[in-house]
Amino acid sequence: MALSYWSPGWRDQTLQSLSNGQSFDLIVVGGGITGAGIYREATAKGLKVLLVEQKDFAWGTSSRSSKMVHGGLRYLGKGQFGLAKDSVTERQKLMEQLKGLVDPLPFLMGHYKGGFPGPWIFDKLLAIYDLFAGKRYRQFVKSQVNDFYAPGMKQRELLGATRFMDAVTDDARLVMRVLADGNEQGGIALNYLKATGVMRSGSEVERNTKVIGLYLKDELSGKELQVQANAVVNASGAWTDELRQMLGNKKSIRPLRGSHLVIPFWRLPVAFSVSFFHPKDKRPVFVFPWEGQVVIGTTDLDHHNTMLSEASITENEVTYLLDAANSQFDHAALKREDIISSWSGVRPVVVDEYSAEDVAATNKPSDEKREHMVWDDAGCISIAGGKLTTFRLLALEVLRAAQPYLQNNLSISDLDAPSDFSESDESVLIGDHKLSKQRRQRLVGRYGDIANQLVEQADIDDLTLLGNTEVCLQELFWACENEAVEHLDDLLLRRVRIGMLYPEGAIHLIQPWTELLRERLQWPIQKWDEEWHRYKNIIADHYSLPNQKECV
Repeated sequence: MALSYWSPGWRDQTLQSLSNGQSFDLIVVGGGITGAGIYREATAKGLKVLLVEQKDFAWGTSSRSSKMVHGGLRYLGKGQFGLAKDSVTERQKLMEQLKGLVDPLPFLMGHYKGGFPGPWIFDKLLAIYDLFAGKRYRQFVKSQVNDFYAPGMKQRELLGATRFMDAVTDDARLVMRVLADGNEQGGIALNYLKATGVMRSGSEVERNTKVIGLYLKDELSGKELQVQANAVVNASGAWTDELRQMLGNKKSIRPLRGSHLVIPFWRLPVAFSVSFFHPKDKRPVFVFPWEGQVVIGTTDLDHHNTMLSEASITENEVTYLLDAANSQFDHAALKREDIISSWSGVRPVVVDEYSAEDVAATNKPSDEKREHMVWDDAGCISIAGGKLTTFRLLALEVLRAAQPYLQNNLSISDLDAPSDFSESDESVLIGDHKLSKQRRQRLVGRYGDIANQLVEQADIDDLTLLGNTEVCLQELFWACENEAVEHLDDLLLRRVRIGMLYPEGAIHLIQPWTELLRERLQWPIQKWDEEWHRYKNIIADHYSLPNQKECV
């Protein structure tokens, strides 16, 4: 009997099917937003597609980004008008088509006497920004009004501030929404399935022979298999070099770490994202509301640690971010004790040939160009350096590069424009449950058309929000049964984000529901106990502050 997609047991059934010799038009390596976008677009064009991810979906940068779907204001400052226009256009479309998941977020940039940027030049820059958006968002705000939008913002020598618009998202849920579309269109997406080698049409050691598939390893069972495809796409982000080096290429990715702090909303009750420059190095920093708390970000440093485990914030980064926030909110007096959690993501920056010593000696991380690159290694198309905002456009670019290998299954004329998201109507979520318009829109944004099914299957008590979050228990139940949860951190850090929003990974918030979650995951008690211990270690090691690891 065929099991429902991503349900407990479906994975083993699907791996067995792959072992029996299935072949594909395309195999996508990487379950972040870039890989998910390619998967969705390729299946929408009628291709038979397999996506594999060595960890969990969105485990890497795509669950630990700065959450911004931005129009690329910095591109305008560098004269990259085409890139800025594409980014603004995509931002607008995502806000329209994914309401409740990609939401408008007002920004506030203070203008101080003798400081940069001045209000006049900033207004002219934003005029171009708004022209691309087809709507005027910018507005100059007098200094007296700022305290309403950003209480506690530094007032000394403040001339006023400019309000403008970008967007914010739950990055991991965006990945899941994009993957779900690909699933509905006939694709297969598997987490914890690692590409360990490349299959070639000729000798395995012969360069430039066509890539015809991948050797894969199930990271949960250790089972190995091989799957053939007309083309392979390497969309593994900061891990891009791993697959490209199997093909004889040199390193070309400079991994840069961006770290963030989460603090309680009441400590900095900002309604907008406040953008400013760090007093030490003049890098842009921001403080913004997210999921009921407030985030301070971000750093920009070379990441020299292993890429096999999650990145973690350092003591210097904690100090750097606290100093930034306290400089802009000069009466807040934020301390380490105020911090709920942290997260660190590693961004892939493309360089000509990466040598950690040479590159770091010549270019500061913030000076590196943030442009993407596409390579074609005889049927293995690699992409790195892409942005969250433009993931749909990147998917088209990759498919154009792969088109010659797809044996007439894809026409270039099919790749003129990305596939739109169906704009689900939040008003259908009525039933017997009286949910607010905001909650209905949030659920539809995250789950699309299946949001109605999620709500209909819930008991009324399961729709009650957990703590001070916007997450209800039914979302956890749904994820356990329908969203490929293999480890507890998959559930609490990526399917929902409550592990980042409460101290100690929200273990005290979840404790009363552990038995119900275990039953839905179909885990024996021993497996649950092992996962509980594993999760607490992950939180202590990678989502807390340095030197806060306790005996767990």
